[in-house]
Amino acid sequence: MTRATRKGQSLAQLIQAEGIRDPRVLNAVAATPRELFLPAALQHKAYENTALPIGQGQTISQPYIVAKMTELLLGSDAKNQSILEIGTGSGYQTAILAQLFDKVFSVERIKALQFQAKRRMNQLDLHNVSMKHGDGWKGWANKGPFDGIIVTAAASHMPTELYQQLNEGGMLVIPVGTNDQKLHCVIRNGDEFNSTIVESVRFVPLVAGDII
Repeated sequence: MTRATRKGQSLAQLIQAEGIRDPRVLNAVAATPRELFLPAALQHKAYENTALPIGQGQTISQPYIVAKMTELLLGSDAKNQSILEIGTGSGYQTAILAQLFDKVFSVERIKALQFQAKRRMNQLDLHNVSMKHGDGWKGWANKGPFDGIIVTAAASHMPTELYQQLNEGGMLVIPVGTNDQKLHCVIRNGDEFNSTIVESVRFVPLVAGDII
């Protein structure tokens, strides 16, 4: 990974002002060149705290919400060694996770986006990321169970198949809803899954299936 840049540090300060407190998350944001994950025409907006289109009907999430979801995972009681990401997208969230957790497994339904994201991980020397082209609703069962699962698109309902891929004490961070979306934090306690609503959010929908 690269060192923090002045622009990256400015972005970290912006999201700190929005309530992000974990210095590990702030340092990862400061060190991640967000322009690398954007189309050339939008790279001048890379360090604004806003979501931006990346093609294929997808977006790169607002840096604040990327940081918030990461901060939630870091605050769980699980070991946080192995993380599953549903929705690789541009790979920006993936890159943040890869700096903070031992292993990241990421599933993307759009093959072209997965290919681009993998190339970016290599550019940043982030080699603790495994990627799969597939249906995010199904997770990645044969690589689990996971200490944490993060979903970067809004599910119409809770994907219970992902529950079974959580370790004991593991956390699922997921936006749920269609028009009125809420960010949920779900913690596994044996066969019970306790959900807390964190805040209102806005994500593209989590779509079943995959696209070659």
